[in-house]
Amino acid sequence: MFVEQRLSGLLFVVVFLVRIAPEPLAAPHELRSPMDSTLQTNAVSASVPQSCLVTQPPAQTFVPPSPYPSQHGSDGFWFGSEKLWVQLPTNGTWSHLPHYRPSDTAYRQKIQWWRKGYDWRTDNPSKLTVTGERLDSPAPRLESQSNASGITGQAFIMSGLDIPTLGCWRVNGDYAGDKLSFVIWVAP
Repeated sequence: MFVEQRLSGLLFVVVFLVRIAPEPLAAPHELRSPMDSTLQTNAVSASVPQSCLVTQPPAQTFVPPSPYPSQHGSDGFWFGSEKLWVQLPTNGTWSHLPHYRPSDTAYRQKIQWWRKGYDWRTDNPSKLTVTGERLDSPAPRLESQSNASGITGQAFIMSGLDIPTLGCWRVNGDYAGDKLSFVIWVAP
């Protein structure tokens, strides 16, 4: 009984502290789910330094509109809004990335960008531009190439990112003024 009361009291204190803790600051242009302004912070990989505030699953998850896939892998979550969304890893890390060619020093990552009503037949080449900058150290900007892609009713834009170095990166997508940014840790 005494132990249960102590644990109950401790749980109350933890919940209270979590509720009054300030929200982590987001980049001014970072788009979050429109129904949510808080982020969860429980699944970040231990290899991510505390100085790299990777994008975490929102408390209220974004669910893509029909007919787009609402399911994602067990280690990922949807991030964004109907205007532009991506699937991100829950642990905040892209690791073991290949080089596009053996002679390249940049790391290659492919990412699908989704948009409600996107039609690859009328938007080819895509209006999506993807940029990125390293947040924890000076580095060249990342380069990207985007191609229209998809299947019937679920078109998406496939983007190949060439990331110059490992580290903490902010990736920015812009589709005709609709913007989405996220922070990711690029690990060996």
